[in-house]
Amino acid sequence: MKWVNSENNVPIKSWCENVEDSAMEQAKNLANHPCTFKHVALMPDCHSGYGMPIGGVIAFKNAVCPHAVGVDIGCGMGAIGTNIDISSFPEGNEGMKVFRSILDMVKDHVPVGEGHARAKEQEWNDDYFINDDPFNEYSIDNRGWFDDSKGRSFDLKNLGTLGGGNHFIEIQASDDNKIWLMVHSGSRNLGHRIASYYHKEALAWNEKWHSNLPSKDLAFFPADDDMGQAYIEDMNLALRYARENRRIIMEQLKIALDESCSFLGIDYNIVEEVNIHHNYAAIEKHFGRNVWIHRKGATSAKKGEIGIIPGSMGTSSYIVGGLGNMESFMSCSHGAGRKMSRTDACISISKNEADKAMEGIVHDRWGNVKRGKAKGKADLSESPLAYKNIDEVIASETDLVEVLVKLRPLAVLKG
Repeated sequence: MKWVNSENNVPIKSWCENVEDSAMEQAKNLANHPCTFKHVALMPDCHSGYGMPIGGVIAFKNAVCPHAVGVDIGCGMGAIGTNIDISSFPEGNEGMKVFRSILDMVKDHVPVGEGHARAKEQEWNDDYFINDDPFNEYSIDNRGWFDDSKGRSFDLKNLGTLGGGNHFIEIQASDDNKIWLMVHSGSRNLGHRIASYYHKEALAWNEKWHSNLPSKDLAFFPADDDMGQAYIEDMNLALRYARENRRIIMEQLKIALDESCSFLGIDYNIVEEVNIHHNYAAIEKHFGRNVWIHRKGATSAKKGEIGIIPGSMGTSSYIVGGLGNMESFMSCSHGAGRKMSRTDACISISKNEADKAMEGIVHDRWGNVKRGKAKGKADLSESPLAYKNIDEVIASETDLVEVLVKLRPLAVLKG
């Protein structure tokens, strides 16, 4: 832990040395929230979000807060470890062509980019989603986030798609030169609709009961209230959807890898597979009390639990084991964390600098920004230079996790 601030109703404990002002204000709001229990924990990748910092962890007493989970409910990571030695692939440009072909095969089956869905609905045998009771007052069909004529079909078409922004697919190599595959994606539009709807409902509930909110972005429900229960149920739907979304993408990655390996005559086995969330709320026992832990851009790190902490494109990623540190509510970072906004990155980073940071790594060329202050400039919002140093982030949380595998990127497909 780097420091503790005890100036608010509960302390703020931070593993991030320098927290930007806007994120610090959000942390203070959390520390003065009427439902916050014990303290606020800031992970080393902490930066400003909506209402609550990304890289933040809080425990709420019998309450759930939609914006403390975020709009991409269930966003998380998938990783696949193999016993393929990188020496099995051709060296230099020929090897890069193989990695490019794997990504191209994946793109043929996984729509990439914001707003890109499938032409046909995917099958998903989730009882809640396909057999919901339309006569229940709190059923999915009677909630304002769900449009029966469009929503269900749209969500099924989105299943198994990557999305945009910082979502990615990577081919990586470990320090012992074994090939790994990695996916970062979430609940797509489904989670966004659920979060937006319940935040509005929470605002109305808090206004009705004159809740003393430090920020309207931190509106909440009692967890045992009907609307609190409805949010929890729908959040868990989005978590299942996000996990299935990653599973489908990971299956396509395995198929593409298998085709390339078959062509090259490489026999291999998958030795590890992980699929985890880093945007969610769950009831857990901490400091002798059952509380609603909200992890927004934070990964669960219970003792012995396997976690995934990716870097930015072009930098290392880590497979870690949790140490179960109670002070962080058994949590750790979810990535490198941004050090500048998307707009600032596009304005302040040069294309040459971004290209240099990606030397030797297969990736698509930079597109152009279509709107806003950086319109017309190269879209460098996901450049490694826009993110914190992942190795420094990991070094800041050695009391939270132990490094099991360090990975370097070979090929990257960004949303």
